[in-house]
Amino acid sequence: MDKKRRILLSSLALPALGLSACAGPALLTYQNETPKLVLRDYFNGKLKAWGMFTDRFGKVVKRFSVDMDCEWNGNQGVFDEHFVYSDGTLQRRVWHMVDEGDGRYQGRADDVVGQANGQTSGNAFRWQYTLALPVGERTWNVEFDDWMYLMDEQTMLNKSKMSKWGFDLGEVTLAFSKQGAPDLTVKSK
Repeated sequence: MDKKRRILLSSLALPALGLSACAGPALLTYQNETPKLVLRDYFNGKLKAWGMFTDRFGKVVKRFSVDMDCEWNGNQGVFDEHFVYSDGTLQRRVWHMVDEGDGRYQGRADDVVGQANGQTSGNAFRWQYTLALPVGERTWNVEFDDWMYLMDEQTMLNKSKMSKWGFDLGEVTLAFSKQGAPDLTVKSK
């Protein structure tokens, strides 16, 4: 094969490889997985979560715990989250959720840009949104792609990819537990 043809094929193959690397599993992949996730049942009442943020190199940058109080009135839900970070920082986020039916949800919060959208299938929930994240003296709009998996009636695992302008910034990993979970609040340094 001549040099021009190899360069042309290489230039076509690289973008295709990049696209396939961005692709993930389809939500329907989980449609037969159990236990079936009904978001309004799981996120109802008091929950506790523990998590960490890892940068794009895999280094744990921040650890945190979350106390959640979730309540539904008809198809409207409110998730009141109280974060405690390992550096002593406190944060609160209040999600206003709407169950649109057929496993589809939308949500809003003060630090979410626009609207969050998600859908359940089997034991999984995919939740996508843009978060206005303070970084030093600036605020970055960071894309979140959350995948949550119901493990049993008490436990849910969540893995979130964070990106900006298509570049990977890191991941957030969370473990949720329904009310009655032991107090394992992350302690300040």
